[in-house]
Amino acid sequence: MARLTFPTPPGWLRRGPLREGAFRSSLHDERTAALIGTALGIAFTTAFLTGLISHELQLRHPPTWIPDRPVWIYRFTQGLHVTSGLAAIPLLLAKLWTVYPRLFAWPPLSSIRHALERVSILVLVAGAIFQLVTGLLNVIQWYPWAFAFVPTHYQVAWITVGALIVHIAVKAPAIARGYRRPITQPALDPAGESGLESPEPPESAEPSAKAPATDAAPPRFLAPRPGTASRRSLLTATGAAVGVVTLTTIGQSVTWLRGVDLLAPRDPSVGPQGVPINRTAAQAGVQTTAFDPTWQLEVDGPRPFQLTLAQLGQLPQYEAVLPISCVEGWSVNGSWSGVRLRDLLDRAGARPGADIRIVSFEKAGFYATTTMPREYARDPLTLLALRLGRQPLSVDHGYPARIIAPGRPGVLQTKWVQRIEVL
Repeated sequence: MARLTFPTPPGWLRRGPLREGAFRSSLHDERTAALIGTALGIAFTTAFLTGLISHELQLRHPPTWIPDRPVWIYRFTQGLHVTSGLAAIPLLLAKLWTVYPRLFAWPPLSSIRHALERVSILVLVAGAIFQLVTGLLNVIQWYPWAFAFVPTHYQVAWITVGALIVHIAVKAPAIARGYRRPITQPALDPAGESGLESPEPPESAEPSAKAPATDAAPPRFLAPRPGTASRRSLLTATGAAVGVVTLTTIGQSVTWLRGVDLLAPRDPSVGPQGVPINRTAAQAGVQTTAFDPTWQLEVDGPRPFQLTLAQLGQLPQYEAVLPISCVEGWSVNGSWSGVRLRDLLDRAGARPGADIRIVSFEKAGFYATTTMPREYARDPLTLLALRLGRQPLSVDHGYPARIIAPGRPGVLQTKWVQRIEVL
């Protein structure tokens, strides 16, 4: 591949991070970068795949590859999504620290492949930082931006993963060298690989038969600076940081660990009737409407009908222990009871293959109207819930009636139900 030539930088520029031998730490090497990068890649891939599941469930008709059993399936995938995203934060910081000397390498571009690598790194780092920062702010429900979080987060995720694939393809030789290098071998000095200390080979030089030409000058190895930390120390510290972040936040999803969720934004045991909420009745503007004595559930189908709260209470009642699983990562089981949705649909004459639309009397919420595919509508565990913990629903939990179904995001468990429409 053709090499790009740059003039030798003037002496006044060879200062600070551009001076000769500026980076002598034994930790800015290919093996350290490869090990931390692998862990970061696993975290990002996990977050990406579980994020696709959440996106499909929220905004599209779920394909058959997303099951609704076990009933905690979304609780698991979304909890894993948030957990892997949080774990990626210390991994990304450690990865950036190991490779940042490359920013000061000279020449800045040595070949077309090197240029492609740098562009992919720029997109990858920008996308990764954007995803982790906005994802973290979404977890704590703070949105200091004007764009819609969900579609933007989804689109940038694809861009970031695309850049990650390009980066892995371009850096595959360096990654392989990093894994082959013995742990005790001195670290590769970044300046020795592509920096100021590494002279360019003469243009007339012919590549050796035993050493094929590459896009970078032959690397030089320098003995570690005395007193610097070892690679094992850095990897141990990074692993400990990941463990602490995970352990102190995962309790919002794995409730038996909630006693140590010191950094989690939500305690899953705190909320009306022992279950947290994201949107109160006051925020939804339904406090007065919820207690309207003339309220009736409307079921619109081939045989439409209306039922008062008292009449709903006289129908066969069923109980199901199902989790409320929020996109922000918290989840908790609740004991819900009420009328099976399939019984209401049968009474309305709905076809077995019909989807339904659920309309809340909340007016301004993004999920005030939701569509429920037939797989969930006909599930025997899907309820029009009237009680939580055998007590009438609190108004913040959706009084007089709400939807609860297995394997669905909490934002789709519609509260303050006004009407059910057969599509």
